Amino acid sequence: MLDNMTRGTIYIEDLEIGMIRDLTKLVTSEDIEMFAEVTSDRNPVHLDEEYAQESMFEGRIAHGMLTAGLISAVIGEQLPGHGTIYLGQTLRFLAPVRPGDIVHAEVEVAEIDFMKRRVKLLTRAKVGHTLVLQGEATVLAPSLKLD
Repeated sequence: MLDNMTRGTIYIEDLEIGMIRDLTKLVTSEDIEMFAEVTSDRNPVHLDEEYAQESMFEGRIAHGMLTAGLISAVIGEQLPGHGTIYLGQTLRFLAPVRPGDIVHAEVEVAEIDFMKRRVKLLTRAKVGHTLVLQGEATVLAPSLKLD
């Protein structure tokens, strides 16, 4: 399950403070296993239910960076979208994401420097009403003047 708004590009000339884009994804056990394979992060808290039951989370959890990857997807596909260059990201992981959770990732334009083409974005992800991740991203936005 992936509910993604229109993909493409919003050029810096068309960005506005407060603009928001988002996506919603069901995080599956298969997603967690594929992420572990791609990244080589095989921490048993993500992959071994018995081990994870004994952890502070009392069950398997998704990699935090898997959730952060959903933020990256919104930035790269929607806001600003295709042609965007990631310059930096801060992240705070506030609650676990578990297999079967539906994650809602959201990006909001907070500041725009038109001269430098830099955009500061507020980033957050929720499971239901629970905020699981928040942070800020700085990106270099595509420009109509350069394309």
